[in-house]
Amino acid sequence: MKFTQKNIEYTCQEDEIYEKKLSLDNKHILELGCGKAYLTRKIATTGVGRKILAMEVDKIQHEKNLQINDLPNVTFKMAGGESIPVEDESIDVVFMFKSLHHVSLDKMDDTLKEIHRVLKPDGLAYISEPVFDGDFNEVIRLFHDEEIVRNAAFNAIKKAVDNGLFKLKEEIFFNAPRHYKNFEDFENRLIKVTHTDHQLADEVLEKVKQQFSKHMTKNGADFLTPGRVDILQK
Repeated sequence: MKFTQKNIEYTCQEDEIYEKKLSLDNKHILELGCGKAYLTRKIATTGVGRKILAMEVDKIQHEKNLQINDLPNVTFKMAGGESIPVEDESIDVVFMFKSLHHVSLDKMDDTLKEIHRVLKPDGLAYISEPVFDGDFNEVIRLFHDEEIVRNAAFNAIKKAVDNGLFKLKEEIFFNAPRHYKNFEDFENRLIKVTHTDHQLADEVLEKVKQQFSKHMTKNGADFLTPGRVDILQK
């Protein structure tokens, strides 16, 4: 297993990977840390027979998710990965989209053990994590440096594989394109979020703005954000 990879050639949106690599139709799916349910919606409205339990720990976002009324095959629940409120061996596929590194350092191992518990035999865990590299990372780290927690997330996954809790089925590195109309768009989507209290001092905000502005064109700012997907099998 590798924490990162230079010269990533594969560029795509995340849904292209899991739809290609996983069989999701007629499956019971669990998503841990569903956020604004963007990918939840994509999974739920593609294919057939997909039943999804989408969990979130941010109370504000969870309340917003409960207002979604056009996804009849999705159930939203407020809960964390370290204590998943479902029965043993009842889930076919577990997703964690860039959420493992948000789990407390002392609960990452417990989260992976819980994923193992709820997965059916031969069930799959799809864990996607951002790679600590690239131009976009250089902007983000000015106010939210995640190097320690991203390293910890990788080490927790590697430990789970090395200890035989899971078998590594595949590891994939890819670049995901991101577009922002302007700095205000970036600020609303990345800084003014409910799951993390980013209180930026004026001088820090100015540094972020200056770094971001290096990538602005008349059409907005575009980034390629490197990511790693580990597909684990029970």
